[in-house]
Amino acid sequence: MPTMVDSTVQQWQACIDACLKCMQACEECLSSCLKEPDVQARTMCISMLRDCAQLCALSAQMMSRGSQYAKQLCQLCATICESCAADCEKFQDTHCKQCAEFCRECAEECRKMSA
Repeated sequence: MPTMVDSTVQQWQACIDACLKCMQACEECLSSCLKEPDVQARTMCISMLRDCAQLCALSAQMMSRGSQYAKQLCQLCATICESCAADCEKFQDTHCKQCAEFCRECAEECRKMSA
């Protein structure tokens, strides 16, 4: 997908897209986890989902504006996404498994972007 208005961020578009997809997956998974009967066992995962969603959103915003700190933030985003994926993989729900996949894809794109 091409950038919206500024071609200077084209090099980061795949990472922006991955961050936005991961943010959405984490928000959806978080909502689904809150409805699970074992919600108490998911408190750490829910907290991680919140952190991951917020960091992915911020990373996409900073890349979109060409921030000088985007690469450093994406390094942290990759780390958080990997941790979130690991937490989600502890649960057998479809929403958790799918979320983990989006987190791993985002981590991969963030590592490429920040290299």
